[in-house]
Amino acid sequence: MALVTIANDQLKVVISTLGAELQSITDWTGRERLWNGDPAYWPGRAYVLFPVAGGFKDDYYELDGVRYDMPKHGFVRKAEWQLEKAAADQAVFLITDKHPGFPFEYELRAVYTLKGRALEVSYQVSSRDERPFYFSVGCHEGYMTPEGVEHYQVVFDEEECLAAYQVVGSCNSHETTVLAEKARSLPLKPEYFNVDALVFRNLKSKGVTLQGGSQGCKIRVEYPEHPVLMLWQKPGAPYLCIECWCNGPDFVDAPADIAQKPGFMRIEKGQTIARTHTITFIE
Repeated sequence: MALVTIANDQLKVVISTLGAELQSITDWTGRERLWNGDPAYWPGRAYVLFPVAGGFKDDYYELDGVRYDMPKHGFVRKAEWQLEKAAADQAVFLITDKHPGFPFEYELRAVYTLKGRALEVSYQVSSRDERPFYFSVGCHEGYMTPEGVEHYQVVFDEEECLAAYQVVGSCNSHETTVLAEKARSLPLKPEYFNVDALVFRNLKSKGVTLQGGSQGCKIRVEYPEHPVLMLWQKPGAPYLCIECWCNGPDFVDAPADIAQKPGFMRIEKGQTIARTHTITFIE
């Protein structure tokens, strides 16, 4: 494992080759903005999720009638990546490792690029396999909320009916809990996370802003290509994860066939598919 640093006059970002995972984001004041991975709550910081975000029902999927076992959040977050490119304001990480549940020839790149007070994160998947296969990607970044999440709110770009899908194990039921109607903001409550995460599917908003706290935190996450938004923390922890996923958790009655699962992308040999989200530290 090695640590790679990129920086400009606004942000300093440290990334590990283990999981291509963000380790630190400090702003122009020297303040740490990324969750610090305290194992008392959650040892992660910013997982890269591939080839599934969340979990499959019963931890497997089928492709062309063949069963493939796959752990929750995939396998690349625990693997060592290659540093393919390093510049002052950009780092590119590459992984090609196979897994018994993903025996395909592929290249996955995680590209981190600084643009002023913004960090652009792009996951780029290229197929080198003769067979078509399916995949999804997602992010899992945690942000510091040192006073507790009850001192923060999430502001949505558009007015929303905030209906969170109920969590059953690692799956979703088809039932929702309406937290607010015709709302632009959601004041956070620790009890929201007693079961697990808030799962929102197909919101109109393609960006949200976490704001609040004694220091006037304001962090914007834009996810124009991701239909699922997750908010998560361990109850009582001083962080909030804002997670944008291409797929959602499997429904409790989901078919095993990955081709029938919403959010999974079919890719052919020679094709590259990218999904990008951007984190902007406004204040």
